[in-house]
Formats: sequence, C-alpha cells, structure tokens
Amino acid sequence: MQRTLASTLTQWRHSATRKPLLVRGARQVGKSFLIEAFGKQHFDHCITINFELNPEYKKCFQTLNPQEICDNIRVVSQQKIVAQQTLLFLDEIQDCPAAIQALRYFKEQMPELHVIGAGSLLELVLRQAEFRLPVGRVGFLYLYPVSFKEFLTAVNPTAVEQLEQCSVAHPLTPAVHDYLQKQLRLYFFVGGMPEALASYMQLSDIQEVQAIQASILATFRNDFGHYSEWANPKHLQLCFDQVPQLIGQQIKYNKIDPDIRARELKEALQVLEDISLIHKIRATAASGIPLDATLNEKKFKLSFLDIGLVKRIQKLDASLLLDENMMLLNRGSLAEQFVGQELLAYSPAFEKASLYFWARDGAGHAEVDYLVQMGADIIPLEVKAGKTGTLRSLKQFILERNPPLSLRISEQPLALSQNILSVPFYLISELPRLISPLR
Repeated sequence: MQRTLASTLTQWRHSATRKPLLVRGARQVGKSFLIEAFGKQHFDHCITINFELNPEYKKCFQTLNPQEICDNIRVVSQQKIVAQQTLLFLDEIQDCPAAIQALRYFKEQMPELHVIGAGSLLELVLRQAEFRLPVGRVGFLYLYPVSFKEFLTAVNPTAVEQLEQCSVAHPLTPAVHDYLQKQLRLYFFVGGMPEALASYMQLSDIQEVQAIQASILATFRNDFGHYSEWANPKHLQLCFDQVPQLIGQQIKYNKIDPDIRARELKEALQVLEDISLIHKIRATAASGIPLDATLNEKKFKLSFLDIGLVKRIQKLDASLLLDENMMLLNRGSLAEQFVGQELLAYSPAFEKASLYFWARDGAGHAEVDYLVQMGADIIPLEVKAGKTGTLRSLKQFILERNPPLSLRISEQPLALSQNILSVPFYLISELPRLISPLR
C-alpha cells in the first residue's frame, strides 16, 4: 500500500539540506513498515535498530560521537554502514534518549549518513525536565492512519484519477459518485489502520477486520500500565473507551465520569493526546490568523485515532454498510470523526497538525464543526451527516466573520451555491485545489 509520506521521504533522501528525521505518530499506523520499505527501495543497506526489541544497542550510544556510534553498530550488527548507501533506522527511539540526543551530532559531524528515528511515545520522553530536543538539527514527519485517498489508490487508481480531475465546472458523473459513496462506507468500517486494511484487501472479510481491530484496541489498553508515571492507567482506559462515545460534543469532564476529579481526567486525556490516540479540536474565536491567537483552552472537542476503531468500540455491526442512514448513527459522530481524521491526514507532514472549531454560546448558540486556514483566509467547514438539514450555524458564522468561501461536507455531489461549496466526503483530499480558484 503506497503511503503519501513515501514521496516526502524520497525528497528528503536527495535534499542538500537534509537533517536526521524523527517520524512521529501513534503505534500501529505503519511507521516502521514505511521506513523499512523506503530503506530497501532507495538504499543498498538498511540497518534497523529497535531499542524496544534489542535494548543491547543502547550501549552503542554511550558516546555522542557519530563515528564511534557507527563503529559500535557495525560490530554488534555485523552490517556495513556506508554514507549515501546506508539508511540507519532507529526504531522506538524514545527507549534510548541518548540516541535522540545523538541525532544533532549526526547532522553536524556526519551529515552524509541518512538517519531516521521513529517512535510513538516521544512526547512522553520530551516531558522530562532534563531532556532537551536537539532543536534545529532534526527534522520531523508525522504519520497518521491510511487516508481515504490512500485506500482508494490501493483498490482503484482509476477512481483516484477522477478525484484529482473533477471540479465545480466538471463534477463527477452520478455513476462515479455512487461508486465512491460505496467505497467510503466500506472505509468507514475498515478504517485506516494498516493491518486491518491489508487483511481486508487480501481476504475481503469484514469479520476478520473486526477481529484485528479488537486486537489493536486490546494492545493499546495493555500499554496503559506503562504510562503510570504520567496518569492513572484506569483513567487512561476510561477516557480511551469514552472518547468515541463523545465525538462531536464539547467535552465536560463529568460526562466522562462524574466521580473522578477533573484534574485527573485532564492528565489522562493529555497522555492519550501525547501518544496520538486522540486529537483535540480546540475552540477559537476565528477573529483573525493564526487561529491559535484566539483559542479558548477550556473549550474543546475530541477526535479519535481511527474511524474503524471508533466503529469497533461503538460495536457497530457490518450489516450497517447497507443502511442508507449510516452517517446519522450516534448523532452523526462517524461523519465528524471521518472529516477530522482526513483533515489531519492531508495536513503538512513536517509539522504537528491542529484542528479547530468555532462556537458561540448564549441564546443564539451556534457551532461550526471545523475551521481551516488557507493562506490568510479562515474557511468554515460544516459537516452534514444527513441528506437534509439547515446550515444555521454556518450562516451565523458567515454573518459575523464574512469568510471568502464556506464549506459544507456531506453525501451530496460537488456544487457551488451562494458562496457555499458543497463537497462530498470522498473529496476532502482535494479541498486546497477546489478552494483555491474560488477564494
């Protein structure tokens, strides 16, 4: 399965200003597979050191001298390290903080060697007061679950060509629209975890996919005991299981558990965010750019790692694939989860992405599901799970903020009416291209 980040890695491989890379993202989103496949394709030698599986390699980093480190690795691994021909891949690098520190010296003293580190728990290491990330000497890439476009590329590249060529003036035909809606529903159930997707593509067995998703969830839960330094494992599991039930809602800690202190639940949610199992959607007044400038830190919603895992936690049966009202389940939470997940997947890979929404409290309460920044413009995005419904909140935002364009994401075909662009769910990957000529 071709990941979009593979082309970014290829560009990095040939860059004259290349830095050692840290690839970040949740467990099981495909970091190791992606990097090892890249190494085998583009290098004569790929040396993988997994500090979790092979802790003996930590002793190779008792020095910060890159030449001595490489000499140590050559002996222990019995493999060659040749500049320009070898990729040195340091997996689960958070288990060896000295290796993270050494990256700056690879940049300064051995820039000709290609070095990539990866880990899902880096944020927890960075919390430690004595640890300092080598700022300016290391590049970052963020990997998320497989996007709908990546999924579609694997199952039907011709359909992707149609996606990339359609426009308001030349929309997709009804036949192609219906086909993509069908594939979208399938993606809602399979989700973007690579192991689940690979199984479906080999066997086309939804029951097997559900078993894999249950196994992934169990693995995450079993890991919570390792994070006890930062949060109570029981609170981590409680929040982990509750977030999928609260998607689309502003989070009140008493909705998670009224008997646990808010501070303790806040700590648990922060750890889950640090390890990328959940993502905060932060409220902003949207009175100007950057959107961070007018944040309300006390007001937020939550998105989960993957829509397929959300479906499994919610115990939604595969028979719902045939239900025309599937999008409306649980107040349309699947639709809102999908949009947030897609926005993250298509965000710039070299920086940690953020999600935003707008809300106005009081008698005339209004809430716009997402806000996206395009250049100097703030574009509101309303998610509509059903085939009908008003756009009251979106119109209120338009009245107060006067954006150059507004978006409605729904099952309806691509169309423009009264400066509101209606975009089907399957076209989120094309938003920058579709929006650009209309702003």
